[in-house]
Amino acid sequence: MDTSKHTFSVLFEQLGMPSDPRSIEDFIAKHSPLPSEIALQDAPFWSESQSHFLEEGLEDDSDWAEIIDELDALMRH
Repeated sequence: MDTSKHTFSVLFEQLGMPSDPRSIEDFIAKHSPLPSEIALQDAPFWSESQSHFLEEGLEDDSDWAEIIDELDALMRH
């Protein structure tokens, strides 16, 4: 069982996106602030599969939930 803490780089890799720190910062800057009435997984910039991954990660309170919540918080500012 993998018990390591997921990072933004690993999350972005799972989402099929560039995962280097600069690309992640650029993505967050480009898409922030995310309006409070839009759930992170429902944002229009995700593909269907990305949205589904994020939704499952949050609904199942999986080991992805913490890093997805951190991304959500960053996207709100």
